[in-house]
Amino acid sequence: MLKTLSTQQVQEIMYDENVRLIDIRPVDAYNGWPLRGEANSGHIPGAKSLPYKWINYMDWIEVVRHKGIAPFHTVVVYGYELKQLQDVAQLFIKAGYEEVFIYEEFVSEWTTGMLPLDRLNRYDRLVFSDWINAVLNGELPEDHPGGNTVIVHAHYRNREAYLSGHIPGAIDMDTLALEAPETWNRRSATEINEALIKHGITADTTVVLYGKYMHPDNDDEFPGSAAGHIGAIRCAAIMLYAGVKDVRVLNGGFQSWKDSGYDIATNDVPKEPVFDFGAVIPAQPELFVDMDEAKKMLKADDADLVCVRSWSEYIGEVSGYNYIEKKGRIPGAIFGNCGTDAYHMENYRNVDHTIREAQEVEEIWRDVHITPDKHLAFYCGTGWRGSEAFFNAWLMGWPRVSVFDGGWFEWSNDPANPYEVGEPA
Repeated sequence: MLKTLSTQQVQEIMYDENVRLIDIRPVDAYNGWPLRGEANSGHIPGAKSLPYKWINYMDWIEVVRHKGIAPFHTVVVYGYELKQLQDVAQLFIKAGYEEVFIYEEFVSEWTTGMLPLDRLNRYDRLVFSDWINAVLNGELPEDHPGGNTVIVHAHYRNREAYLSGHIPGAIDMDTLALEAPETWNRRSATEINEALIKHGITADTTVVLYGKYMHPDNDDEFPGSAAGHIGAIRCAAIMLYAGVKDVRVLNGGFQSWKDSGYDIATNDVPKEPVFDFGAVIPAQPELFVDMDEAKKMLKADDADLVCVRSWSEYIGEVSGYNYIEKKGRIPGAIFGNCGTDAYHMENYRNVDHTIREAQEVEEIWRDVHITPDKHLAFYCGTGWRGSEAFFNAWLMGWPRVSVFDGGWFEWSNDPANPYEVGEPA
């Protein structure tokens, strides 16, 4: 028989440093979506997200340990369904965990009263497959403002990624529509306006973006063509900058749609251009900074440039790109520890490509003094990873976050700009 805890008992131990609360619901529920009609949504403060879906992954126990859940901890598992709680609890017991409990009354008691819950500040901007499917069926899902919705499958020079399988009704958008390959910066206001109009997007359109992960290879001519979901978040950042009021991203990208078992289309959905974007671009210019402002931020006490390139790029072992020659980093930039190379964001992603729980990303940042009280501009080589890190901070509700658009590409192209190599002192 598995041991159980009452609501009162969970309250008594929830802040004990030797206790690990485990939320096995979908990550979307953990972030804040009330998937079962909860009166109050979110997760118990301090709980770790370990969705039931992940138990079928071969590296489940590695994920558990990576989240700091050790055999000496008291483990309390909660979620939606009793059988799922029992399955996960048994996995912990088989892995050598001795103090394992299940908490069954999370929905019936915890979410109905005044008990504390945490949630991602802008959780509604990370949608899930059921939400999109409801839109496709002509319904108005929770938190949809009404009006037109455009679903965008983003890619870079890779329409085949779209034509080989996409969400029904989704149009494709090449990232080159919004960023220029000469500089890899966002395009001019006029060009962005034209691109959005061509794709049927106005300031009042609800836009849902996603991409397809296709195992990027640095030896390919265009490795970014296989890293579509980072490209989708790059497009999301530029659309926010432009003034699209309701920009959303499918959490986990196309993989989440596949995992949900919904139909996959292969037709080429025609774009339906609009007459006018309906706002002056950029409506939110503060979301991007350029070279002059970046240099000012390096000297300011209340601002930081955050480098989300890989460690090997940061210390100058590699440039990170087949089109960037110079190696090194911007002096004074803080290392943001995103992943292994230019086309992976493992440290900001879960094993199913969903965005990692906010408290874990915050821990990465807190360790290097990246804090929400400062103006933070995230950058990488050419803007994709910087945009994803920015999007994480924006979802958390951090008040002054931007993308330093030029990044290492623009910085390194000016011989007057200083740079450093090796491990920082």
